[in-house]
Amino acid sequence: MRAYPDPATFTLLPWRPRQNAVARMFCDIRQPRGQTFPGDPRQVLRRNLDRAAEMGFTYNVGAELEFFYLKNASAPELLDHDGYFDQLSSYPASDLRRETVLNLAEMGIPVKYSHHEGAPSQHEIDLEYTDALTMADNLMTAKLVIKELAQLQNVYATFMPKPISRVNGSGLHLHQSLFAGEANRFYDADDEQYLSMLGKQFIAGLIAHAPEITLVTNQWVNSYKRLIPGYEAPVYVSWTHVNRSDLIRVPSYERGEEASIRIEYRSPDPACNPYLAFSAMLAAGLKGIEEQYQVPAPVVGNVQEMSPQRRQSLGIRTLPSSLGEAINLAETSELLYEALGDHVFNSLIENKKLEWDEYRSEVTDYEVSRYLSTL
Repeated sequence: MRAYPDPATFTLLPWRPRQNAVARMFCDIRQPRGQTFPGDPRQVLRRNLDRAAEMGFTYNVGAELEFFYLKNASAPELLDHDGYFDQLSSYPASDLRRETVLNLAEMGIPVKYSHHEGAPSQHEIDLEYTDALTMADNLMTAKLVIKELAQLQNVYATFMPKPISRVNGSGLHLHQSLFAGEANRFYDADDEQYLSMLGKQFIAGLIAHAPEITLVTNQWVNSYKRLIPGYEAPVYVSWTHVNRSDLIRVPSYERGEEASIRIEYRSPDPACNPYLAFSAMLAAGLKGIEEQYQVPAPVVGNVQEMSPQRRQSLGIRTLPSSLGEAINLAETSELLYEALGDHVFNSLIENKKLEWDEYRSEVTDYEVSRYLSTL
């Protein structure tokens, strides 16, 4: 394999010395004779973006990146005990987040918002929306910057989806829209909620294929410790205009902000591969448009507070509850196979089966503490 640098992605790391400076630049992976390597995630995303372009669309993404600052990597010791939007976050967490935002801006990665999240020691940095390939690169860069700047202060930053029991896990909420030139194709001035039929068909595609693509958006054993009721993570496959308990949310429209009409997909976590996650979501949405899927009615009320009978009557399914279940759903998915390609799809299934088998063979601390003295 050979790495071919993408010069458009060259930028200096601003926290490193200017003399003998260090830079970031992404590379495309190719085979020795120059052919595209089918296992390169950037090429997988490019191929799906090309398909969208053939339909006349540019796929834009904005990202809410959540993570924890901890004292070290050996145990989840909290750095602060503050809460959602706390403006008095203890040193060094607030300063670290501020330095991260400033360094990202200097690297040409604009940050829309940053704040303390709901769990102790949990933080969020929201990256300004851009085209999907640039956003995937920006996410990979942001994670590196967050970790390196934390390390300089003897702090550990983790994107593990659920490092601590009984508190919220970390998500990667992804805001998505399709543009044709300067026009947001999700916007419709005549719709009551300003959401176009094309946008609704995109949602319908995500609703239809969400369970089978979850292996890509939530790819680790630990991912499924986050996707449980009661911790602000989606469990049920539904959509809404307001409530944040659903898998898909359409944020409120502000008059004159047609470009801001978008959908928010809330299940992914920050440990996913963004190139593959974007590919899977885009493929699902485009499938809904191509085949004119019928979007179900938006949910009114909190889907997590409904009775099972009520959810069943509305046709609301659940996301996979474990990595094993996600593997079984993904393994038979034609959509995921086409989106990822033969090489990545088969490698992903094989590697995730190995991880799941290894996890199932482990005797956990929970089992020992609960059963050893009584059984």
